Amino acid sequence: MTKHKKNKTYPSNTHKNSEKTAVKAKKHLGQHFLKDENIAKKIGDTLTLNGYQNVIEIGPGMGVLTKYVLQKEVNLIAMDLDTESIEYLNTNFRLEYSKIIKGDNSFKVLEADFLKFDLDTLFVNEQFAITGNFPYNISSQIVFKTLEHRDRIPEFTGMFQKEVAQRICEKEGSKAYGILSVLTQAFYDAEYLFTVPPGVFNPPPKVDSGVLRLIRKEEYTLSCNEKLFFTVVKTAFGQRRKTLRNSLKTLNLSEEIKSMDIFNKRPEQLSVNSFIELSTIIEKSRR
Repeated sequence: MTKHKKNKTYPSNTHKNSEKTAVKAKKHLGQHFLKDENIAKKIGDTLTLNGYQNVIEIGPGMGVLTKYVLQKEVNLIAMDLDTESIEYLNTNFRLEYSKIIKGDNSFKVLEADFLKFDLDTLFVNEQFAITGNFPYNISSQIVFKTLEHRDRIPEFTGMFQKEVAQRICEKEGSKAYGILSVLTQAFYDAEYLFTVPPGVFNPPPKVDSGVLRLIRKEEYTLSCNEKLFFTVVKTAFGQRRKTLRNSLKTLNLSEEIKSMDIFNKRPEQLSVNSFIELSTIIEKSRR
């Protein structure tokens, strides 16, 4: 970690919370540090924490969002891959915000790659929410991993590239509607909350950002074969311009099945429930 003198001039891609220490945003980690306190508070307020108090924050950086999450009754694990951010959170941040880390709350800082980390070792057998200002380059992968652990993650909030956030929340009939939309909305109620302009970040990204919230459905077990459902959705959108009759050829469907009206449609025309119905039809045909 580079130590800066008190009067050192900070480069434009450095986020400064004190005169003594700064964390430099790293392009290869997709870091854009949020510097607007009002927006950080708004993101923190998106967490409902209905019946649970465990939270994982992904990519906390220097803790601009972290301190607002800690104002709630939470057990927070701040997970970051950046050693410099981890050092800052364990020193300057803890010292500055020690007064809000109190009562029964717990605050842990974990240097780890969320995509590779075994989530079953955290909050063992308990429910937990996920939040964060997510690195754009891995945001979709974060959602897919959340879906894999949906039985333990009842809530997910945070900031994405605006286009990705809108895609996740999009409904059928739109060109933006796709794999992320269907798979996420099969298990979660997705809500696009608000847009964030580039100027509130350091360094500013080239695109707008969007904040969303996912609340797991009360019934999040599908009425069809879930593995087949994932396969059908991904295969269909793999050739989204074609009708399902053509895009699903690799599934070796019978001519009788392919003659059904639903196979005349393109994947973007099908709702989540229609994809569940389609998966059920294919499953029955294979018995």
